[in-house]
Amino acid sequence: MKIVKYLFLTLVMLGLLSPFGLVGYYLLKYDYDLSSLVDYKPEMTSRIYDKNGEKIANIFDKKHRYYTPFDEIPPRIIEALVAIEDTTFFEHPGVNIDAIFRAIIKDIKARKMVEGASTITQQLVKNKLLTREKKLSRKIKELIYSIKLEQVLTKEQILERYLNEIYFGHGYYGIKTAADGYFHKRLEDLTLKEMAILVGLPKAPSTYAPTKNYEISMGRANRVVTRMHVLGWIDDATFEKALAENPVVYDDTLTQNKAPFIVDEVARRFKEMGIKDLKTGGYEIYTTIDLRLQEVARDSLKYAYDEALKRIEKYKIKEEEKYEKALAEGDEEFQKQDVNVSQLNGALVSLDSKTGDILALVGSVDYKKSSYNRATQGKRQPGSAFKPFIYQVAIDLGYSGATRLVDIAKTYEYEKDGEDMKWRPKNYEKNYKGLITLREALIHSRNLATINLVNEIGLSQLLRKLKKFHIKNIPNDLSISLGTMSMSPLELAKYYTSFSNHGVQVEPHLIASIDQGVNTLYEREIVEHNITLETQAFIMTTILRDVVNRGTGRRARVQGLEVAGKTGTTNKNIDAWFAGYSPTIETIVWFGNDNNTPMYHKETGGRVSGPAFSQYYTKMLKLYPQIKRKFDVPKGIIEVDINGRKEYFSDISKPPRTELESDLEEELLF
Repeated sequence: MKIVKYLFLTLVMLGLLSPFGLVGYYLLKYDYDLSSLVDYKPEMTSRIYDKNGEKIANIFDKKHRYYTPFDEIPPRIIEALVAIEDTTFFEHPGVNIDAIFRAIIKDIKARKMVEGASTITQQLVKNKLLTREKKLSRKIKELIYSIKLEQVLTKEQILERYLNEIYFGHGYYGIKTAADGYFHKRLEDLTLKEMAILVGLPKAPSTYAPTKNYEISMGRANRVVTRMHVLGWIDDATFEKALAENPVVYDDTLTQNKAPFIVDEVARRFKEMGIKDLKTGGYEIYTTIDLRLQEVARDSLKYAYDEALKRIEKYKIKEEEKYEKALAEGDEEFQKQDVNVSQLNGALVSLDSKTGDILALVGSVDYKKSSYNRATQGKRQPGSAFKPFIYQVAIDLGYSGATRLVDIAKTYEYEKDGEDMKWRPKNYEKNYKGLITLREALIHSRNLATINLVNEIGLSQLLRKLKKFHIKNIPNDLSISLGTMSMSPLELAKYYTSFSNHGVQVEPHLIASIDQGVNTLYEREIVEHNITLETQAFIMTTILRDVVNRGTGRRARVQGLEVAGKTGTTNKNIDAWFAGYSPTIETIVWFGNDNNTPMYHKETGGRVSGPAFSQYYTKMLKLYPQIKRKFDVPKGIIEVDINGRKEYFSDISKPPRTELESDLEEELLF
């Protein structure tokens, strides 16, 4: 009998001591590395904002997470979390022994796992340091990790890591992410019910996600609120109000990408800066983009594209009719123009003329079909859209809008690869005027007058004077007159600020600032280049204003707003541009075939790009009716009425002498 009693006591003692023996065994056998929680640096989502602070997109790698320090977490969230998950959190050493024994007894009675006993610390350890395998060894490691963690971190630090690490469903990691995603709110703006919804999620994120199971989520939140009330942490009025509330829940995509071309361009610029952790570094990137104008720009480009397709369908029918007629008449030499629209695309970039801030940037008519950004990466010839730079040089040399230019045909002979060549440039209209004023020459984009102007200025002097515009790859021959160099729409936008910003060229900016935590890593600086005097730039503006009012840019007119600009159509209608500006905002539009084949011969810069420009500003006026609508006339401008039209002069660009005009006419005639 004594032996049986002794064996029984021995077994009881072994049963009581064996858990401690197991804990000791695992404590000695394994190395417990807490560094990932002690030196906690999780991967964090970067956010891109527009100029008004509206979010454009979230950028992340695998986990979408915003980080929030403990002192920015409202106390009510801590109370709600502790109430439902771990009431004695601030008393236990990481493990709640009483809760463990209670859970064991309930599990034994039920003969299955019906209750857990994990503390907040254990939940953090399980999620960050351990696998999800259901083994006794993992549970023992969890206990040891939790006790050790409580020895090196404060309760507040553990809560901070928990609320930033834990998964809250719908792809949201961390409570700040969940608050923004589910409710579009900052933590400090959450209601008690919303807080209860969030702290109730980690137990079963999929089951309790309010986007999937709203009623179940509300029930879980009500249990959180009830628990707080039972503990005496909220009063009756607060309790009743929280129970009655049914918060609005948003079911957003994780990226929330509202402007993919902007996101891609930001990523490209980060790469140029040498910043490689855009998706994990938790950057806050403030751009110069106006999301409302970005949407307007996208719609305006698509509008012009759709209108072009309608016209081209009519062109196809006409070409077919011409072809059939030619066959009927036996004209075997007639060639039907291939009107291919599969390659047609466009781009638009708009910026603040004074600061260079890019307000809208669209790289194609449909990002889903083509994500290639033609606004920043496409290099095309500007054609006649380049002519204002030549004419600005002339104006700076003392020419004016009233200066007479020679508009006649001429054959140029030159040698290429040892072979004698001839160049016979023509006007688009295939005629010539003889003598024409500088203003009318640019208004109607006369190629011959421009080439003769280049000859008159002198090619070498012109090239020297053009250097002030910082234009790259300018050809060293007369083809400069026709804009045969290549540039992107954004580059052309930069050069055009020389006109739109009163003679001061400004560098375009997309990123205003970059913050990481409390540190500002980048802040844009306005870079300016003085190009010409304000009076001389204004004379150019008056000419470009006439281009829109009565010249090649008539389709770019905007009711109720003064705009100035220039069309550009390259040889064989390969590129179609409109480059223009209002008193405060400049916009460049380009259309063309991606494979550099010609568009239909009637698709010019004025016809295809002008309407996109007009549509953009018309919609802009509805959004911002207070926008400045008329160009200011600077001091030093002399306004003269010549033959019923206004002409503008300055101390440099003086009115032409009558006798000089007569001499020019005599020289041309005789």
